[in-house]
Amino acid sequence: MIDVQRLRVWQAVVASGSIHAAARHLGYTPSTVSQHVKLLQRETRLVLTTRVGRGLQPTAAGLRLAEEGGEVIASLGRLDHVVADLRDGHTEHLSIACFASVAQAWVPEIADRLRRELPGVTLEVSISEPHGGRGRRPPDLDVRSELVEPAIGTPPVSPSRTERPPNSAAPEGLIRHDLGMDPYVVLLPDGHPLAQSGQVRLAELAEETWIDNVVYDSPTLRILTDACQAAGFQPRFAARCDDHQAAIGLVAARLGVTALPALAARRVPDGIVARPLTDPTPRRRIIALQRRLTAHTDAAALTLATLRELSGSTA
Repeated sequence: MIDVQRLRVWQAVVASGSIHAAARHLGYTPSTVSQHVKLLQRETRLVLTTRVGRGLQPTAAGLRLAEEGGEVIASLGRLDHVVADLRDGHTEHLSIACFASVAQAWVPEIADRLRRELPGVTLEVSISEPHGGRGRRPPDLDVRSELVEPAIGTPPVSPSRTERPPNSAAPEGLIRHDLGMDPYVVLLPDGHPLAQSGQVRLAELAEETWIDNVVYDSPTLRILTDACQAAGFQPRFAARCDDHQAAIGLVAARLGVTALPALAARRVPDGIVARPLTDPTPRRRIIALQRRLTAHTDAAALTLATLRELSGSTA
């Protein structure tokens, strides 16, 4: 087992650029810092420094150890916070990872219920990204969207309707909960010829200029492009935004149209109308992956119950 204090000292040496600078920052003597580095080298059986001129320089192995060690020390720091919370009577944290529309539409209600019913719980919310942070603890609840075949020849699916996928297995250590289907709507500037329609056939948008609201490959974008292909066309994008609110702003500026899951289009500004899409209806499945280790807590149970209620799921 690597001594954590020696690892901290080594990190300070790498960050400071020299043993003497690290000693000043840590309040140690240079000989103490040197001794920590020597013991760490002996402990790891790695060459951490090489002599350059009259000084020392970290080796590639030394730099890698400092980088990886930072994640370990950060995890220990989070553990210190947990211990402090337990000591102060804050017995629970509840962490949620979700996409932006869930954070805007559902998380405020979750936060309000936790505050009223479990006031000692600290809620942590992170917006899911296409790449995960290394070294992070998995969230207690991870709300995600999944690809769904476009519904052809049927009316738009109600967001409250739950359809269980053919394969509903969850990764190891997680429990899967299906929260329902979320159909897409098209956002049109007021005055657009299709704005007066009760619903819009996807093929009617083939000649439109589109605004993409996800710049990276994601289920949200793939669901839309697959549905457009089923309708016989590829959308022509005039702009790409990494935020659906920015895309809505470009629709308001009459640069083009965009399609969003209904959950993301619950609030649109004046000058924009949202219309259901049909033939086919793009739609995503919303699921929650729950950590087994924390599923028994009151906070996790209350949060999951709230998610089911808000989504209309009875799963």
